Amino acid sequence: MKLVMSWDEWANLDAIGLAELVRKGQITPGEVAQQVTLAIDALNPEVNAIIEVFDDAVNDPMKDGTNPDGVFAGVPYLMKDIGPTLKGRLQEMGSLLMRGNRSAADSFLTKRIRQAGLNIIGRTTTPEYGLCSSAENPAVYVTRNPWNLDYTTCGSSAGTAAAVAAGIIPISHATDGGGSIRIPAGVNGNIGLKPSRGVFSVAPNGSDLMGSVSAQGCISRTIRDTAAFVDSCRGGAPGEFMPYWMPSQPYSELIRRDPGRLRIAVSHEWGDYRATPQIVAELERAASFLETLGHHVEWVTPDIDFHAAYAAQTDCYIMNFSQVISGLLEQKGLERPPADLVEPMCIRVWEEGRFASYTQRANMQAVFNDTSRRLGTFFGDWDVILTPTMALPTPKVGTTEYLTISGDPSVYDWFENLWRIFAYTSIANLCGLPGISLPMAELENGLPLGIHALTRQGDDGLLLQLGAQIERALNGKWNRGRRPDVHVASILTTI
Repeated sequence: MKLVMSWDEWANLDAIGLAELVRKGQITPGEVAQQVTLAIDALNPEVNAIIEVFDDAVNDPMKDGTNPDGVFAGVPYLMKDIGPTLKGRLQEMGSLLMRGNRSAADSFLTKRIRQAGLNIIGRTTTPEYGLCSSAENPAVYVTRNPWNLDYTTCGSSAGTAAAVAAGIIPISHATDGGGSIRIPAGVNGNIGLKPSRGVFSVAPNGSDLMGSVSAQGCISRTIRDTAAFVDSCRGGAPGEFMPYWMPSQPYSELIRRDPGRLRIAVSHEWGDYRATPQIVAELERAASFLETLGHHVEWVTPDIDFHAAYAAQTDCYIMNFSQVISGLLEQKGLERPPADLVEPMCIRVWEEGRFASYTQRANMQAVFNDTSRRLGTFFGDWDVILTPTMALPTPKVGTTEYLTISGDPSVYDWFENLWRIFAYTSIANLCGLPGISLPMAELENGLPLGIHALTRQGDDGLLLQLGAQIERALNGKWNRGRRPDVHVASILTTI
């Protein structure tokens, strides 16, 4: 097929930019979708980010209810293979056990995504049930970092982060139960906002009461794309257990002006968890940059019992995950996960959590409450907490200690190992706070490193406003203007 634009032009357009061309009649949703499929065909063998392309949605972008008048006007979109469901489409959750599983209906958020004008054309990779840090089981698939194929994308929104970073698509679906939007966004040089609890609905099959730590969202390359996505897709469905946050003005308008002078607390020593010296140096550089923008920056650590908080978060994951697996087993008429179809650590977590008591859950919730109250008090004096997105460098592909194919016999030791590298993100999930990863830094080996910002619950717009201010100050050149080794603008120039 004939390209509608060069790959360099493609790479310089975000989703809003593509939608503007569609609205002007310069390109059609079908042509845009076809160009995405060319990029997938060429780059996916390298990064292994996309599981399936929906050819019918590529050939007929409006067939599933895509709104041609939405803010994203026919822009192609990929869904992480876990979370919101798509009627009649496969959702296999990164698991051999779920092969062939088809969804009966669109989720509420799926409908909001289509109403925003996004054309859902395929599925992206995730680790089994979204539990671990990378989509990396050779029996299923291995997703690789487009900046350097020897390294992981992290996760669990692995395929989404790789597809956006490689320039295949400007925006894609992601979920975050402990950092699964922000961590892969940071590792792949993207923008990743984990919204507050009470922004995106998980109806009808879940609620913020049932899945208190997990959030829906997107990964993108520009702040305005993320802001428009939140504006267009937020809101609760009938029967929610809590009110949903609604800002006084759309974020797409808010981000046009800089925030006032912010009080920014910088830290990296969270209990026993702390970043490497090189990562601390990048955090210091980012903090100094924010000072040049006029903000007050100071090294301050929140008064939190980090050990108790992360132990409670571990208990939450074990109990919630075990219930999810038990529900899937019941649907399939199975008493336990088959060892040849479910990864070893997933089985161990299920075993650990299936007999948990209400007392254990109540104790976990008490720690959640105490931590949330303490952070709420902290945000009375500070507007933003700034940390790295990760404490340790990006692992290489095949580093099994972080994966659910790990042979570690202890569930708790395995989780503790995860916290040592992903030390800063899950506090937002525990407390329902918004957090964002911004591609402002890099590791010694040249891989991207996200800088992570947190703020008070419901104030997602402040993080986007700060991100937009930084984006303008950088002239839009996130990652210092660099692109990954595997990228449409370099790999596909001959097509």
